[in-house]
Amino acid sequence: MRYVLLAAALAAFAWAAPARAQSNVTIVTAFGAGSAADIVARLLAAEFAPILGQPVVVNNITGAAGTIAASQVVRARPDGATLLFSPIGPIAIQPNFMRNAGYRADDLAPVCMVNRAPLVMMTPRESGLRTLADVVARARASASAFPYGTTGVGTTPHLSMVMFSRAAGVEMEHITYRGPAEVMVAFARGDVLVMNDHPSSIRANNLHPIATLAAERFPDFPDTPTFREAGFDLTMHIWHGLFAPRGTPEGMLQRLEEACARAVRTEAMRVGHERIATPIVHLGARDFARVVAEDGERMRRIIEENNLRAAE
Repeated sequence: MRYVLLAAALAAFAWAAPARAQSNVTIVTAFGAGSAADIVARLLAAEFAPILGQPVVVNNITGAAGTIAASQVVRARPDGATLLFSPIGPIAIQPNFMRNAGYRADDLAPVCMVNRAPLVMMTPRESGLRTLADVVARARASASAFPYGTTGVGTTPHLSMVMFSRAAGVEMEHITYRGPAEVMVAFARGDVLVMNDHPSSIRANNLHPIATLAAERFPDFPDTPTFREAGFDLTMHIWHGLFAPRGTPEGMLQRLEEACARAVRTEAMRVGHERIATPIVHLGARDFARVVAEDGERMRRIIEENNLRAAE
């Protein structure tokens, strides 16, 4: 009888193992459809599926400047089935900016960095704003605080605009939206006229790039000056990377890291990144972890030195 039970158990295990191997891997993104995070997460998912031998799906969880998505992945089982593809904000900024984000950066295990690009101030082409001097002049002439849009409180676009408004000595009003698509609607209505954000929105929506927050001119927009050239010593970049819940087994993390290294070298990823004017900048887990720690400390200093928690 024992042999019969053992045989039955082995048979059940043999059936269950392939089924488990085919279970979905979910990549959670912190922002909605059309955002750089969403676009690249879907490119990554398409490459991961054949590499991992499992279906890979993308789940957009928007709101609260990416902290809802990050919190969900932090609480997920650390088995490699739930991952986070996120820009810098929810990782390096929100745990420092919010008084209770509900998680810390080290609650997530860095897997790989995929890309990095400077923020760009952008505006609808019909706005009449062409330079940072135009923006300053328009803000000073405004009867009330000049509005700007972002995808959330405490995001890199928000922090960079607060720093700009203070450096320029103009009053600006922060209006938040759930994603870049909503900002485009606001642009069309004239509710807001400027936004600092990832460069992926510019060509996709026929916007005018006013200035970049890079140390040097961005190759994808060589005719667009930097903030520094216009007299504002400000720089800010957005990276996107893949994370797993803390406690994910080392072997699984290595498997995901290797899959990422293979995925970023594919033609589809190259072409996709060219379309959103974003350079692929790949870092493995160890180097990416160092960048996360360094950027977290830099953002903490910026927030504290500029009293940005009180900016809203």
